[in-house]
Amino acid sequence: MRKIAVAAVLGFISSAVPVACFAQTAAKPAMHVVSSIDLSKPFGTRSAWRFIASQGPGEPDRSGAGDSGPGVIYPCITPDNARTCLPDTDTALRLAKDADGFSAPHFLLDAGIVHASNRALLLLKLGSIQADDGDQVQGTQIYAYDQGKDRFALVYAHRTGRNNNQEVRFIADGPLQGDIISVDPTRDAPFGYWVSVNSLAAQGSYKEVVRYRSATVYGDGNPLAVIDAEMPNIQRRMGVWKPDMPLPAPHDCRAPHLVKAVLWCG
Repeated sequence: MRKIAVAAVLGFISSAVPVACFAQTAAKPAMHVVSSIDLSKPFGTRSAWRFIASQGPGEPDRSGAGDSGPGVIYPCITPDNARTCLPDTDTALRLAKDADGFSAPHFLLDAGIVHASNRALLLLKLGSIQADDGDQVQGTQIYAYDQGKDRFALVYAHRTGRNNNQEVRFIADGPLQGDIISVDPTRDAPFGYWVSVNSLAAQGSYKEVVRYRSATVYGDGNPLAVIDAEMPNIQRRMGVWKPDMPLPAPHDCRAPHLVKAVLWCG
């Protein structure tokens, strides 16, 4: 059964953003490198671009128990081995100009190269420290490379939590390959999710093409992730699935069937 939790520190606003570049900034000092990805070959860059994520020393636990928590992550997309970072990925978790205890990344949840329409993209997912109830601010970012300007630009950003089954998923294969699906909880009854699909637009940024209120609701007992449970509805709205076709189900789903327009297995 899905866990229902009220996040004491969350209430996040998500957004897909147009292509944008941040001002060049100095790289932050850090203790050790936790990820280093060569971007020059997969993107065919003119300069020696690389993604480097470093992590600072551990910090005291928020509970005051004296335990050491993970240090701050310093993500850097750089053409000069982290002497400068362009753009500044520190904004991944920040909802406003004023920083708080959950606006600094302490976890590198994902970093890698993905593809949309045969175009390489850099995907980053960062997480804050965890709240007392286990919740966490999570920020997903997608960057594209501009060959003419020899620079990377932010083409998608979404911030959310995790305790209410929120998720941001880049679709790596299938009929929605290259699209990004996000689900965030609604704030009024019947309590379900806002489901959004973003596709790569002609101008190079991601654009929301579908947004609807889910058939999936809290406490329905469905063990599937919300995105999987909603996949028939998502694909139908995207025009790639019809009711007379096999159900779009996860690979390990036995006996897929619909219950009130929601996918169940078994």
